[in-house]
This record gives sequence, C-alpha cells and structure tokens, in this order.
Amino acid sequence: MTSEEMKAKIAAGQGFIAALDQSGGSTPKALRGYGVDDSEYTGDDEMFARIHEMRSRIITSPCFSNGKVIGAILFEKTMDGHVDGKTTPQALIDRGIVPFIKIDKGLEDEGFGGFGGVQLMKPMPELDALLSRAKGLGVFGTKERSVINKADPKGIAAIVEQQFEIGRQVLAAGLVPMLEPEYSINAEGRAEGEKILKDEILRNLDSVPDGEQVMLKLSIPVEPNLYADLIAHPKVLAVVALSGGYSTEEACEKLAKNKGMIASFSRGLLQDLRKQQSDDE
Repeated sequence: MTSEEMKAKIAAGQGFIAALDQSGGSTPKALRGYGVDDSEYTGDDEMFARIHEMRSRIITSPCFSNGKVIGAILFEKTMDGHVDGKTTPQALIDRGIVPFIKIDKGLEDEGFGGFGGVQLMKPMPELDALLSRAKGLGVFGTKERSVINKADPKGIAAIVEQQFEIGRQVLAAGLVPMLEPEYSINAEGRAEGEKILKDEILRNLDSVPDGEQVMLKLSIPVEPNLYADLIAHPKVLAVVALSGGYSTEEACEKLAKNKGMIASFSRGLLQDLRKQQSDDE
C-alpha cells in the first residue's frame, strides 16, 4: 500500500484499528491477561520478547488479516522487531493493515505544570529521530496519549494544546498524528468535560496547516454523537474510540450509538485471548 492508499483506507473507516502498543509499564499486566505469569521471564528483554511473541501471534492469525482490521498501533520495540521474517510494519502492510507507532513516553503526574485534573505527556527529546525511523519503515501515523480526569477548563485546554503541538511536529515529519486526549470514563462531570474537550479540539484544528489532517482517538462520549462536528471536519481524517476500561461488549454497545466513529481497542481486543489456546480457538 502507498501512503495515499493507507490514507484512503483510514478515511473510509470500514474496520477496526487494533491497539498493540502496551509499553513498559503496562506490559506485565497485558502478559498476565494473556496467561504469561511474571515468573516466566526475567528482566525487560525477556518481558518484551514475550509480548512480541503475543503480538506476532495476533498479527499472523488469519482472522487478523480478513479485512476487518484496517490499522494497528505498535509499541516502538514492536515496530523495530520482525514478524514472518519481515519488519513488523511491512508484515502489517502486506496484510492490508495500516501501521501506526505509539510515540509518547508516558504521563506526568496530575497537576504537573499547575494544570489540575489532567496528566500531560512527558517530554519526547528523541521524537524527531523516532519519526524519521518510523517513516523509513513505512509507518503511516503516530499515536500519543494523555489523560483527563476532571472537567477543568484550564487543564483540558493545556492537554489539547500539547497534543496539537506534538501533532504538528508529526505532520512536519510526513506522518499522520493520532491525537489521544483520553477522558477517564470514571471521571465525575464527564459529560460537561467532554463538551469542553470538543470545543478545545475544534479551536486547535485551526492550527493544523491547510491541506493536512489529523486523527483523533477519544473516549466514547457520554452524549451519543457529541463528536459529529469533529468527524465531519475537513482537517480530521478519522475519529476512533478507545475502550477505556469498558468490556468489549459494553464498548461496542456504546460505540454503536456514535455514527462515523470506529473502534481502536486494546484491552477490549485482547481480553479473551490466552497463550494456552490453540490457533483455532
């Protein structure tokens, strides 16, 4: 697939974007969920080898390349690894799946910088080098996550501005950013806060250069179709939903009420997969 073909596939939105981007902090939990006990590996190298085995098994499963999965978000080490003797991005492209790379380095503590109710992204001093390497491997886009825990207008404005600042850096490198200001599904006043979030995103879309587009990865809103204006915006390629702690069934039920929003789940995708299962299972 060429970059334009990948863009057209994402824009059409006829499928699912798999989030296979668990990083160091969340990897042990993901492995336990898959049925790999902490005692089965020692140190980070062995841990990442186990998670790569899991991801390789998912990617090479026939049902993963049946046309329903249109994209996959990778952790940096997964991007640099190999599947079926090819780089992971190329293995995905050969299956008709658009590759993305997670670029954030984790979250600051809530309140960092004087902004309450949110967790901003930590600095990314080596981002330009990562973007260049990803581009060379055929990666189409990036994903960067920050978190909103409270309907604080100042904090939400700061988190969206940071997302768009990084997004413009990604666009300059020739990749498409997937901005993820996740709204915690358990936060009080979420319906009010999501309206603030939408307004801030609409305001910041003006900073996207003409002719360029970003993607948005958002929590499924309390108010169905709240993000219709974002989905229709000419500077938005696609709006995708994270599962955010909902079960697969609950996330799908809520997502179905939001026209034009497609799924990009992580835990909601992996929750029933186990190392002990046969490939058919």
